[in-house]
Amino acid sequence: MLDLTTSTQSDLADMVKVNSAENGDVIAAEFQTAGRGRMDRVFQAPPGSALLFSFYITPKRDRADWGFIAHLAALSMQQVISVDIPSHVWLKWPNDILIDEAKVAGLLAQATSDGIIIGIGINVAMAQGELPVESATSLAIAGSSNLNRNLILSNFLNRFESNFKRWDEGEDFIEGYSKICSSLGQRVRVEVVGRENRTGMAQSINASGALILEDGFEVNVGDLVHLR
Repeated sequence: MLDLTTSTQSDLADMVKVNSAENGDVIAAEFQTAGRGRMDRVFQAPPGSALLFSFYITPKRDRADWGFIAHLAALSMQQVISVDIPSHVWLKWPNDILIDEAKVAGLLAQATSDGIIIGIGINVAMAQGELPVESATSLAIAGSSNLNRNLILSNFLNRFESNFKRWDEGEDFIEGYSKICSSLGQRVRVEVVGRENRTGMAQSINASGALILEDGFEVNVGDLVHLR
């Protein structure tokens, strides 16, 4: 684990560019000076309070299905942290992990020519006053019995490796993801910069990870707002 870096995602991307990254490489950091989330949002956390890491994989499965890999990573993390938390742990499409309705982790997927880089940031030991926004939470606040970031990371990597091998060989994880996706069955608003917002009932997820609305519209990118 690095003490300090600009971004684990950028570090791995630089390694990919010079062909020095290998399948399964992982970079974790105590602190990032330029951490980022989806849509190039800034992701910041006090040193030692969050688990910040990125990993690189080279799938054999058809590239058209790679969009589901981030969902598979979110599902794997949900399976790991839900064991130690008394509250419900949900997934919000596309890549947020929620405890009840508060965000505890986010994922970032970045495709390369031969593989994909997945970055994950999860709030582990943050106190209430350290949270970046009011709608966030941490494992500590949620009462998790495991705040050991090294153990969380190793448990996640083991779980993801098992899930990924099965997915790469053709197994369908859509049902497992759908059961814990809080977006399904909700009336939602899809927000994409530069496009008109679209509203509808979120109905299902397909093999490529797209969200399908009740009218058949396929959502591949954007922010999702759950409407009450």
